[in-house]
Amino acid sequence: MKSLEKFMRKLEPTHESKWAKFHPVWDSLYTFAFTPGETTKKGSHIRDGIDLKRTMFMVIVALIPCLLFGIYNTGHWHYFAEGTAGGFMDHFGDKLIYGLLKVLPIVIVSYGVGLGVEFIFCIRNKHAIQEGFLVTGMLIPLIVPADIPLWMVAVATVFAVVLGKEVFGGTGMNIVNIALTARAFLFFGYPTMMSGDKVWMSGIGDMAKENIPEGVTGATQLGELASFTGAPEDFAHASISAFESAWPIWESFMGIIPGSIGETSVLAILIGAGLLLYTGIGSWKIMVSFVLGGLAVGALAQATAVNPYMELSALNHMVIGGFAFGAVFMITDPVSAAQTSTGKYIYGFLGGALSITIRVFNGAYPEGVMMAILFMNVMAPMIDHYVIQSNIKRRLKRLKTA
Repeated sequence: MKSLEKFMRKLEPTHESKWAKFHPVWDSLYTFAFTPGETTKKGSHIRDGIDLKRTMFMVIVALIPCLLFGIYNTGHWHYFAEGTAGGFMDHFGDKLIYGLLKVLPIVIVSYGVGLGVEFIFCIRNKHAIQEGFLVTGMLIPLIVPADIPLWMVAVATVFAVVLGKEVFGGTGMNIVNIALTARAFLFFGYPTMMSGDKVWMSGIGDMAKENIPEGVTGATQLGELASFTGAPEDFAHASISAFESAWPIWESFMGIIPGSIGETSVLAILIGAGLLLYTGIGSWKIMVSFVLGGLAVGALAQATAVNPYMELSALNHMVIGGFAFGAVFMITDPVSAAQTSTGKYIYGFLGGALSITIRVFNGAYPEGVMMAILFMNVMAPMIDHYVIQSNIKRRLKRLKTA
């Protein structure tokens, strides 16, 4: 490592060099591998064992279980559509290889395009590159279908980085979650590639032209649930019962279901959540309140059901769609989330409640997590403002009565 560090030091562009404007690029690569050699000599400083780069790296480690399971699940449902999936361990190696060949290019395009845009902006603005995209570059592939065209991933990434972050000033200044901005762009710009029954199983669109087994579709659980909307009341009850029998909660929890690459397995997501909570990087206040908000609305909807969506149990809502992934990795984004302690409870609870509200009342859009979190991102500063104002009024009142 010493020789590599010396080699990197020799490549450092100096201020007098014609390559001086590329110093932020060199600095990002050097500091990713080595601790900077500069130290402070005087004055007051905060010294901590973890910085932004290490924080982002820890989140990526927490996402690895979701990525690995997503690779397997992509291969599993491809072979399921062919009629040869078998059990969990059947064709295990083939499933992993197929999934890797589908998922890895999406990850490469996401990182390549996103970091390319960041390098361009840091060179243009003459500032050091920041590490925020290290996590975003992994999140984007995990929240899209495995069959999404790579050019769409590239366009969505450029849109999210430029209009979702750089126009606001870069890392730490964005008002909405960058990865969800990319997904929203894809959902509204290319809806046929983000919804429907030919999207969520890799290769099913091509198989449909050949010998796809009868009755096999690529619809997600929520996609199937959407088909029940508007059904007569007696048919709706039967449909929900059949739905819950076809998709048991335990199966949904494990994640052997169609869906976005990294969102299906609640078990994998919980492993990542445990790491984030153990290291103190993730906010348990937001996670717990998000789940409580979703459970509260889910239970209320089931008790007052007037449509098929509302009849689904609150617990079932927690393990299908992107709810669990949103609770752990999206709503907790430290930049776009509420910052005050009380505000985090309010922010998380309203986010979870709004997710299920959109899901059960909007038949055209059964997955409400993305829109709910983006909306709460915008509302977060207002929540913090009123929490702070409430604290000020309470303290002023104590002073007047003292």
